[in-house]
Amino acid sequence: MNPTSRKLITPVLCLLLSLCAWLTFAPARSLAGPLPQATANADKIDINSATADKLKTLPGIGDAYAQKIIAGRPYRTKRDLILKKIIPQATYDKIKDQIIAHQPKPATTPPTK
Repeated sequence: MNPTSRKLITPVLCLLLSLCAWLTFAPARSLAGPLPQATANADKIDINSATADKLKTLPGIGDAYAQKIIAGRPYRTKRDLILKKIIPQATYDKIKDQIIAHQPKPATTPPTK
């Protein structure tokens, strides 16, 4: 092996080792993209803001339950539908993976001078 080849091998090996170390210890999320749950929540129906027509698209929710859900707002969690006796447990079990209870963002007041 000539001296020129040795001078090239050392930096290439260092670069490869650095790349291997980075791939080993890099957070998996940065390589895989956003978490699937974040997009899944966007597809869920918000029981705090959905219209009656939107609520009626859920299995087991008709006119009566849609109106009860709207009248019982706001909800802290989707489990409030059971705790406030808005819908029965069997109906909740059918829709629990399709709903979410978003919390309203607090109103910000403009700074005073």
